[in-house]
Amino acid sequence: MNIDTSGEEPLRPGIIAGAASMARNLLGLALCRIELAALELADVRAALLKLAVFFAAGVVTAFFALACWTGLVVILAWDSLGWKILGIVALFYTLATLVIALYARAMIRDGRLAMPLTMAELRNDRDALQ
Repeated sequence: MNIDTSGEEPLRPGIIAGAASMARNLLGLALCRIELAALELADVRAALLKLAVFFAAGVVTAFFALACWTGLVVILAWDSLGWKILGIVALFYTLATLVIALYARAMIRDGRLAMPLTMAELRNDRDALQ
């Protein structure tokens, strides 16, 4: 047990030390939020890239479907036997376009392009500071 016989009170942190500690904590909090946002932005970037690829594939298959359906009308008008295979190809490309469009729609609906963790943490920070 140490007894201070000098009669002075033990040193307590002053305003400057408290402000420096608070600034250090705020800087750490900001860096943590930036790291979280960077991680989620990487996920969003990957989802956007996947969405762009599927959108491009959807556009290409839609053009194929349009060309095949147009060809089918022409072939049917000519009363030829080749219309059956052209109809199968047109149906295939139409179904492929629908599948790709539904997949892209599901990606957007699932919120893969949002940053839910970062937004929740920022809301918590805002609420804590109020």
